[in-house]
Amino acid sequence: MKHFFSFLGMAILGGILTLGGYKVFMEKEKVLHQTSEISMKPSNSNFSPIVMTSAAIENTTDFTVAAESTVHAVVHVKNTAVRTQKNPWAELFYGNGNGSRRYEQVGTGSGVIISQDGYIVTNNHVIEGATDLEITLNNKQKYKASLIGTDPSNDIALLKINSDVDLPYIPFANSDSVQIGEWVLAVGNPYNLTSTVTAGIVSAKGRDLEGNRNIESFIQTDAAVNPGNSGGALVNTKGELIGVNTAISSRTGSFVGYSFAVPSNIAKKIIDDILEFGTVQQAILGINVDTTYDEEGVKVSGVLELTEKSQNFGLKKGDVIIKINDVKISKFSDLKGQLTAKRPGDFVNVTIDRDGEIYIKKVKLSKSIERHISSVFQWELKDITKKEKQKIAIQHGVQIIRTGKDGVENNLKGFIITKINNQDVSNAEETVRLLDNLASNRYRIIVEMITLKGETEKYIYR
Repeated sequence: MKHFFSFLGMAILGGILTLGGYKVFMEKEKVLHQTSEISMKPSNSNFSPIVMTSAAIENTTDFTVAAESTVHAVVHVKNTAVRTQKNPWAELFYGNGNGSRRYEQVGTGSGVIISQDGYIVTNNHVIEGATDLEITLNNKQKYKASLIGTDPSNDIALLKINSDVDLPYIPFANSDSVQIGEWVLAVGNPYNLTSTVTAGIVSAKGRDLEGNRNIESFIQTDAAVNPGNSGGALVNTKGELIGVNTAISSRTGSFVGYSFAVPSNIAKKIIDDILEFGTVQQAILGINVDTTYDEEGVKVSGVLELTEKSQNFGLKKGDVIIKINDVKISKFSDLKGQLTAKRPGDFVNVTIDRDGEIYIKKVKLSKSIERHISSVFQWELKDITKKEKQKIAIQHGVQIIRTGKDGVENNLKGFIITKINNQDVSNAEETVRLLDNLASNRYRIIVEMITLKGETEKYIYR
């Protein structure tokens, strides 16, 4: 019994020593954290940290939903044009009409179904001159299409097919909300390869291109676009239409890194105009623009007299336009894009910088007056009336009423163009077209003019 208590005491003592050693040498201090809700006042901060999980990052680059929802609404457009080719030798030997040969010329492109009842938007250059239009859906069904209307200046055309079933279509998005760096998809039929989808980002907005001076407000992207993609869809990751693919920048004719689309806001406005009025309603601010101004914004060089007399909207020479509604205006192409997407009679808030002071003017847009402006020479021309011709004793000619250098001494404002490359001119629209075509083909241009003093002078442009 004594031995038993001795062993028991030794065991208890050993346990105490072991526990004490563990406490001293092994156990680390534990800290108890208590959470509680603390009422805090919200504060504004410019710093907004965004933590993206791997799942969230993967979701932003998953294009399968957008591709699936759009690929069936992009169609193949086949246009057939009947051409006549004449053989002058056959005409000479066999008589008038015997040297003619008729043949079919076929072109292809893409189009976007924008309503379930079969309206399709495409590029004007895809269907221009066509005598027959055929639409092929992604499921290989074919339809004859009718042309509803076109706007060559913005390269947009509206077609219609009739189907017994509701067709898949792509809804319009607000192209003003598109951000540089945003992921986009180009959907179309390059090289007759149907249902092709490529991905890229928005590289720039409000891009103007040499040779495409009428549009001047493209969305630029690096999504691959090739011949046959014209008229196809540029969509966001939600599968909404943000642009109509129109052009590529290339020396080879194939994609080399940049493609361009007409913004959806412009395309939609043109389509609405065609459906409602049969023609495009072009809105203007009623101002002239200072083309020499190279800082941010668009500088007003003058206010058109007709607009100024009919309504006083407060814009003055020297004002710098920096916003239309809530959209920033950095250059003329931004302003042109905003106006193209609106109608005469619409009101817009124009934010201007006037001598360092910021003002907001509510402006009612006016209807566009037909103007004939050479984009290469920056000359605005007008036809000369019979009375004006008699006064200065000429039979033909057109007058330069505005130049890009009106403020420069010895500018050509008021001069009358009588000949171009020894060819008589008498129509302002045709003269503008002739000047720009010669310049784009790099021909030497000899312009014969009558000066303000009534003297005849020749100007040579290379």
